[in-house]
Amino acid sequence: MRQALFQEKYPIYTLEIDKTETSLTSVDEIIFALHNRIDEHPLVAYIGIFDHYAHTRSLKEGVVSDRILAAKNILFCFGKELPNPLVLSVRPRSIGVAELENSFVITFLEAPNPVANDAMESWALSLRDR
Repeated sequence: MRQALFQEKYPIYTLEIDKTETSLTSVDEIIFALHNRIDEHPLVAYIGIFDHYAHTRSLKEGVVSDRILAAKNILFCFGKELPNPLVLSVRPRSIGVAELENSFVITFLEAPNPVANDAMESWALSLRDR
């Protein structure tokens, strides 16, 4: 799991999993596995799935890298507290899953809540099951 600043301002976590390192064979299977983790967590609410690849491909001016074969986001919320309206700016959460020829790339934006970060990191790392 790598931490980096994307576009010099967004703190993100990235995990690239070689297809030989996981028993999961598609973006949909990975999304399903993440959905199960979300449902198991007592503080997390599942929201939905966004097919970023299909959306971008459907746009007249949409551009998708030739390297990307599929790309979806699973949306959810760690919502234990709502201390002020500003918290809404960093919720809900999302984990992105992209399929490349020989790997899957799992990404998410760092959350201000360490419990959320730990959970998302654990969920991502659990995908590497071989």
